[in-house]
Amino acid sequence: MIDGGRRRAVAGAAAMLALGGCGLQPPTPRTPMQTIRSKGPCAGRAPVLVVLLPGAYSKPQEFVDEGFVDAVRRRGLAADVVVADAHLGYYQDRSVLVRLHEDILRPARAEGYAKVWLVGISLGAFGSLLYSARRGAEVDGVVALAPYLGRRTLLKEIIDDGGPAHWRTQVHARDDDDGEREIWEWLAAPRPNGPPVWLGIGRDDRFVDASRLLAQALPADRYTEVEGGHEWPPWRALWNAWLDRGLLSRGCGVA
Repeated sequence: MIDGGRRRAVAGAAAMLALGGCGLQPPTPRTPMQTIRSKGPCAGRAPVLVVLLPGAYSKPQEFVDEGFVDAVRRRGLAADVVVADAHLGYYQDRSVLVRLHEDILRPARAEGYAKVWLVGISLGAFGSLLYSARRGAEVDGVVALAPYLGRRTLLKEIIDDGGPAHWRTQVHARDDDDGEREIWEWLAAPRPNGPPVWLGIGRDDRFVDASRLLAQALPADRYTEVEGGHEWPPWRALWNAWLDRGLLSRGCGVA
């Protein structure tokens, strides 16, 4: 017989596998987590570090190939960029938050970065939100693009309870390590502690209904939909639109 925590872990792993396709073997986690780094225009360390987290089976290089890093550079933004190889294997062995903290976020603060932003796509967006829910003091902002937001039974429970705000006030069974519920409880709080969250998704994305549900818990100007599905063109459009908001400075002495 499988206990509740183990059952939840198995269900979560199955859901995450669905993000990347059937029958694929997730990569083996490495210590420390591998990264691609891109230095900004500042002579020394930039005031801001942008950490990009990929989807379940995406490679870090895809962020480079798809223009995410170049979009930052074209605008002359005073930000260094790190693309983390936070693949599905880290989620399956439950080490992703530890590795993000020990290999990327904690060293970044020790190096003197004034601000750190987490930017994730799909499963990477889920990881960004969960890290922020648990370690909000370490993060200054989150951009979640087409996020995986939990199993269908949880989403139905939230809908049946009348949406995130009312759902949060009800009593539900909860395992100690249930990251999906933890994210929703954090964002559904009247004044959630921790960093602000920007959410974006394509209108034909398979996760759009969950994102629209989560949008009820966010300020209206922090939710964006564009044309497209669960693919790079809408993610690029959302990323460029977010960068054009001007939330990242061009001044090397200003965070």
